[in-house]
Amino acid sequence: MTFPVYLHLGSLTLHPHAVLEFLAYFIGFRVYLYTRSKERLDGRKAMWVVVGATLGAALGSKMLYWFEDPASTAAHWNDLTYLMMGKTIVGGLLGGLIGVEWTKKRIGVTQSTGDDFVFPLITGMAIGRMGCFLTGLSDHTYGTPTGWWTGVDFGDGIPRHPTQLYEIAFLLGLAAVLAYIKGSIRRGEARLPSGALFQLFMTGYLLFRFLVDFIKPTPHPFTGLNNVQLACLAGLVYYAFLIRRWRTPPVQAKGMI
Repeated sequence: MTFPVYLHLGSLTLHPHAVLEFLAYFIGFRVYLYTRSKERLDGRKAMWVVVGATLGAALGSKMLYWFEDPASTAAHWNDLTYLMMGKTIVGGLLGGLIGVEWTKKRIGVTQSTGDDFVFPLITGMAIGRMGCFLTGLSDHTYGTPTGWWTGVDFGDGIPRHPTQLYEIAFLLGLAAVLAYIKGSIRRGEARLPSGALFQLFMTGYLLFRFLVDFIKPTPHPFTGLNNVQLACLAGLVYYAFLIRRWRTPPVQAKGMI
């Protein structure tokens, strides 16, 4: 396999990252429209929540990326091209969380809405990571060199951890677990508060990213951790606090998407 793996559509040659990133957003949004609870929010408020999530995610993904290499960001603080490069999923998720909560307060929504986003997010993230994998070295999402059988040569002659594929496999497994839990809730076999699926999704993904980033060749300037791992730890503390509240009434947890 030669990277990037360009996609051919007739006479057109398309870059895999651009195509699959577009599909990630498009298909993820369609999944949201199809699976969202029509009883939780009316269509207008639901769209405002999506807008808040999108804007928060865009800002959060950029801001966290700037902390990947603080020295380089400081040196290029006035270089717009540099500042617009790169983004992180973890920053997008946490920024989207803040954007949703801020938007809900502005439009007067108090109930949890996060469960509606779980499967659209998983779908979009898995599709997007396939685009990262097919892009190869220039995407900078691969792992460190490895002797494992899973190692992939992205074009420089060095087998590396295909962390993009690890993430896709994890997301599919997480989706299966969450789908089972959702079915248990519908059948009355499990009693969990509204928003529990989203909290479990975030906890699972943040834990995965904290661990997998140890085998990514990004700078780890924060006492052996990188920017994404610090954000993951902050998010895990936050969601641990929310999950502890499941044991206490009320069952319907307000806010906290």
